[in-house]
Amino acid sequence: MAENRNSLCGTGSHSIYSGDSVYIDVNRILDSCRDKDCFENVRVYLSDIGQEIIERAATIRAKSAVVLDTCISVSPMTFNRGFYQINMRIFVRLEFEVCVGGKPQCVEGLAVVEKNVILFGSEGGVRIFRSKSQNDPCCDPHSISGDADDNLPTAVLEIADPVVLNARIIEKCECKSSCVPCGCSCGCVCCSEIPDSVLRCLGGTLCDVPEIERVLVVSLGFFSVVRIERPAQFLVSATEYCVPDKECTFPEDDDPCSAFRRMAFPVEQICPPSIGQYPCFHDKKG
Repeated sequence: MAENRNSLCGTGSHSIYSGDSVYIDVNRILDSCRDKDCFENVRVYLSDIGQEIIERAATIRAKSAVVLDTCISVSPMTFNRGFYQINMRIFVRLEFEVCVGGKPQCVEGLAVVEKNVILFGSEGGVRIFRSKSQNDPCCDPHSISGDADDNLPTAVLEIADPVVLNARIIEKCECKSSCVPCGCSCGCVCCSEIPDSVLRCLGGTLCDVPEIERVLVVSLGFFSVVRIERPAQFLVSATEYCVPDKECTFPEDDDPCSAFRRMAFPVEQICPPSIGQYPCFHDKKG
């Protein structure tokens, strides 16, 4: 048994106790893709007050859009071993400025879009069990742990806040391809399917009744990167971490203007780079 333990601690002349190589447990990226998506005529869910304002609105302008949360699921492809379908439902909070009777009013709403991709995630035949945070030396023989990871890979979505390309108010009878309240034939997302954590960020309940006369729809542009990962172990070169030389400092005076005067002037933000300074420009010329 001692020989087996020693053989796991090193490969060749390297050892886990050597100063230049260490073993690490990380997530290995098996496949990834980037995308630029445009979702047109996405229904915006509003609160009761927001829906009442929309019913009387003359014009509307989008002010901001923020991704609140995502729901990501991974399922294996039936006839393509090692490939997985990733379904992503993205919840976006939008803020609008609505003109009612010549006076601007702010309205907040929620848009839901779905994105699907297929990536290679390899195969795994083991279940991973990890120690729990509580220091219990004995396991309860009557309880079964449900904290084991199955052999599905992990999907990761990196997404920037969307660009609102268009926002308009349309009559309910004009909703042919856009999402109208549940019960219609367009296949919208019911409010009951929206997570509570997302609803709490909106500060109110959403109006989703068939009696509404007008619907707010938007067109959203997304930049995203999707990757699929699995746990892996690697032997890498490393340098021992040492105590930093830099000392922690704190302003000696409480004058905010003095601290502001010591800040560097943001030249790059005021003077944007020309097209010749972008790396892609030089690559295309070469």
